[in-house]
Amino acid sequence: MRNIYGLTFEELEEYFISIGDKKFRANQVYDWIYKKRINKFDDMLNVKKDVIERLKTDFYFGEIKILTKRVGKDVIKFLFELSDFEKIEAVVMLHDYGNSLCVSTQVGCNMGCTFCESGRLRKVRNLNTEEMVMQVLKIESELKFRISHVVLMGIGEPFDNYDNVIKFIDIINCGKGIDIGSRHITVSTCGIIPRIKELMNLKSQVNLAISLHAPNDELRSKLMKINKVYPLKDLIEVLKEYISVTNRRVTFEYILLEDINDTSECALELSNLIKGMNAYVNLIPYNETNTIGYKKSSKKHIDEFYNILKKNNINVTVRREFGSEVSAACGQLRANYK
Repeated sequence: MRNIYGLTFEELEEYFISIGDKKFRANQVYDWIYKKRINKFDDMLNVKKDVIERLKTDFYFGEIKILTKRVGKDVIKFLFELSDFEKIEAVVMLHDYGNSLCVSTQVGCNMGCTFCESGRLRKVRNLNTEEMVMQVLKIESELKFRISHVVLMGIGEPFDNYDNVIKFIDIINCGKGIDIGSRHITVSTCGIIPRIKELMNLKSQVNLAISLHAPNDELRSKLMKINKVYPLKDLIEVLKEYISVTNRRVTFEYILLEDINDTSECALELSNLIKGMNAYVNLIPYNETNTIGYKKSSKKHIDEFYNILKKNNINVTVRREFGSEVSAACGQLRANYK
C-alpha cells in the first residue's frame, strides 16, 4: 500500500486509467483530500463504492505526530515524530504578507556546516514526498489557517533529496490541490551545482536561495565543507547561467557570525563577488545554540555590513529575528529532544 499524500495529480490520473476507470476521478479524489481535507476514503461521497474499495486496498492516509509545539512572537515551532519514530522540525513564521512554513526535507543532514545544529546529528535518511506534504497538512489542521508560503530551509539539504523535493513542490503547487503558487515556494541549497542545473532546466518559477555565508573560498570552506567540492567561482558561474536561463532572481542567504564573517572586508568582498547579478542578499542574525560556539553579530556590525552592501548597490535586507525563545535554530529542538 502507498501513502496517498505521495501522489502527484498526474500520477493519480494514471492510476485510475490503469484500473480501468476514468482519469477525471483524480479531480474528485484530490478535491476531497486537499480542498475538503477528509482523511477517510469512505467520506468521498461522490466516488463510486467499488472505486472506494479499490482505493482502500491500494492506498492509506498517512499521519505524523506532533511531539512538541512551541509558540513565540510571530513564530510557532513544531517537533514531529514520523512513522519510524524519527524526529523532524517545521517552523511557521507569521508575516504581514502571509503565513510562511519552513519544512524539513531530511532526517538529519550530511552537509556539515559548522554553524548549523542540524549537521551535528548526521543524516539518517531522506524524507519521502508524503512526509513533506504531511508537514503542511498537519500544521494547517493544527493552526486552523492557510499556509501561503513554503520555504525548504528546515532540517536537511533539499538538493540531496532532489527527486522527492521536486515531487513535493509539484503536489503543493497543483491548483487542484494545496495550490501554493510557484513564486511563494523557495528552495534553499548550500550549492550543489548539478542540482541547480537540473532545476534551471525545469524552468520552474520557484525561488532559489543559496546559503552563501562567506565571500571567499578560504572562509567558506572552513564554515561549509560543500565549498571544497563546489567552490565559489563555479557556484557563481552556474548561478549567472541560472539567472540568464530562468530570468529569475537569486537570493543569497548570509548568516552573520560575530568576528567571523561580519567584517567590513567581508562586506566589500561580497559586494564584488555578486555585483551586477540579478540577486539580493538576505542578512540573517544568527540563532545561537548551547552546543555551537558561534555568536550572533552585534547590531553595530550588522548595520555596518548592511550599509557597505547598500553603498555598493547590492540589494540587501536584514531578516527579522524569529524564534530564539522557541529554539528556532534549525535542528535545535530535535537535538534538545534527543
